[in-house]
Amino acid sequence: MASHVLAGPPGDCCFKAVKHSGTPVGKRIEIAGVPTYISEPSTQLADGRKKIILYLADVFGPFFLNNQLIQDYLAENGFLVLGIDYFFGDGFGFHLDEEGFDRMAWIENAKVKANEVYPKWLETVRETYGTDARYFSVGYCFGAPFALDLATTNKVSASAFAHPAFLNEEHFTKLTKPLLLLCAESDHTFPLESRRRAEDLLVEAKASYHISVFSGVSHGFAVRCDLEIENERWAKEEAARQTVDWFTRFSQ
Repeated sequence: MASHVLAGPPGDCCFKAVKHSGTPVGKRIEIAGVPTYISEPSTQLADGRKKIILYLADVFGPFFLNNQLIQDYLAENGFLVLGIDYFFGDGFGFHLDEEGFDRMAWIENAKVKANEVYPKWLETVRETYGTDARYFSVGYCFGAPFALDLATTNKVSASAFAHPAFLNEEHFTKLTKPLLLLCAESDHTFPLESRRRAEDLLVEAKASYHISVFSGVSHGFAVRCDLEIENERWAKEEAARQTVDWFTRFSQ
């Protein structure tokens, strides 16, 4: 039986952004030939084991300032953060003002490229940082299916996503790891009906999960909201705080 789509492809709201301000503290490295943003914590667990977050970015990529600042925030809370640039420097942000840009063709090409390089990148991460480290995954929009795929394996301790794209029912029925769902009240990509169906599937699977639905915000709020609007700013910051708390809970 076919697995029904619950989160569709990126739409108009996925390609709009308010750029935030700040100075990123991470740096660019390469892992398996793929550009990667790395932000390192100042402390680690008392037992010396690393806590590593695999940051799976939206269509703007991990080097978009907003994403860099979120990764730095996660690192400030004791995690080493690795953001794979499966767009190879060609995130959508570079095409915002490009007249006649074929957005859907770009998405399809990006999906092919990402699916090609991601498995080797992940394998190299685990070889480099150790299979005994505690790994976590968080995906935003385009990155959500990568985070969910990991949550069906023993390669992470827990996963999270915010305003996802490209998800189907199997992502939830096969889940074996704790999942945090950070959802917008208004999200055409992951609408109310899909969110409720996902919850039903998680209940049926007796999964470990938590769902947060933020009122007054739309798809993209956790990365690209307007910080001048208090409710949007709070929702974005609370989503980051909940991600830290969720991963901290499962890092003990």
